[in-house]
Amino acid sequence: MRPAEDGLEVVTFGCRLNAYESDQALARARADGLTNAVIFNTCAVTAEAVRQARQAIRKARRARPDARLIVTGCAAQIDPDLFDAMTEVDAVLGNGLKSQPGAYGQDSLRQRVRINDVQSLTETAPYLDAAAPDRARAYVEVQNGCDHRCTFCIIPYGRGASRSAPAGEVVAAVARLVEKGVKEVVLTGVDLTSWGEDLPGRPSLGQLVGRILRLAPDLPRLRLSSIDAAEIDEDLLRLFAESERLAPHLHLSLQSGDDMILKRMKRRHSRNDALSLIARVRAVRPDVAFGADLIAGFPTETEAMFEASRTLIAEAGLSFVHVFPFSPRPGAPAARMPQLSAQTIKQRAEVLRQAATEALARHLGARLGRVETALVERPGLARAADFTEISFASGGEAAGDMIRLRAEGHDAKRLLSVRTAA
Repeated sequence: MRPAEDGLEVVTFGCRLNAYESDQALARARADGLTNAVIFNTCAVTAEAVRQARQAIRKARRARPDARLIVTGCAAQIDPDLFDAMTEVDAVLGNGLKSQPGAYGQDSLRQRVRINDVQSLTETAPYLDAAAPDRARAYVEVQNGCDHRCTFCIIPYGRGASRSAPAGEVVAAVARLVEKGVKEVVLTGVDLTSWGEDLPGRPSLGQLVGRILRLAPDLPRLRLSSIDAAEIDEDLLRLFAESERLAPHLHLSLQSGDDMILKRMKRRHSRNDALSLIARVRAVRPDVAFGADLIAGFPTETEAMFEASRTLIAEAGLSFVHVFPFSPRPGAPAARMPQLSAQTIKQRAEVLRQAATEALARHLGARLGRVETALVERPGLARAADFTEISFASGGEAAGDMIRLRAEGHDAKRLLSVRTAA
């Protein structure tokens, strides 16, 4: 995003949760009186994400030599020394501090590196009154951290233990967004399906979703971000069947289609578990579209194991697939396992991406002739309830408008549609 009149800008890397937290960090920085600064909210999922953040910092210093550059996020939390060593950087801020009162005050920023112990955190980020006016949809953080220890993942060390926002606070935050005219809210978290496990009575994610739909009746659309393929609670399954306002779209953290690799990853599901979850949801909501994350070239992955991941895309009927070439992260157990060659990883990632391209084309082709109520993201581009991207001839619509579109074709990436009143 471009800097505002006060010279503040935030550059976001990584997940939807980071997108939400960037809005919160920007609001906090303004509340603290910060001006003429760029905040980098980093990601640590892959080495490439860290490289991109460092590259962006160097570029920003050349473009804005007088601005204060502040680095936060998961990569800053996990490896603060890496960013402290960069001459372009003015301050490094821990992940658990980036939305806290006073984090961007003059006294705080005099300390070049401020890193907190994220493992001791017991609360999610505080809700600030920031509705992300530059986006069509708004994100609400309902959960943070993770109690699982997948062998490829370093994120628990950047985010801490799983912790849930109380339901009342979530509903109040959603209500404020609805009052501002937001048409779509996305519930986000690191391990979304673990929401409620640390709250009194251990409520389920489905109970939270039901409460939001009931107490925010003027919200047209509620969406879930990525969920674990190991579980879906009965309340959530029922809501998919009963509520059209709950978007028919789920993004699953699958990672692999081979049972042995899943065990070596320390994932909590098998291939059949994932297929069963998908079948259960489709049985009650046939129009649901599934996305998934898949890792190519995990250590010890044979050709047969890789083939199990490739064939899972079609067998599961996936529509949106994010492919990640395996990237060993220092401190993660998978970094100590027998590694595949960089060439093999690259080749397998390309094969998965081609299968993903074919899956998206099938998804788009099956939607020709349909009329969708879509959320305008920017002039000429919208999203259907199932997250399908739609291109249309703009007629003055603004981001956040909901319009009716009929699909007349596709370009293998998005639907090509026209406005319709039907």
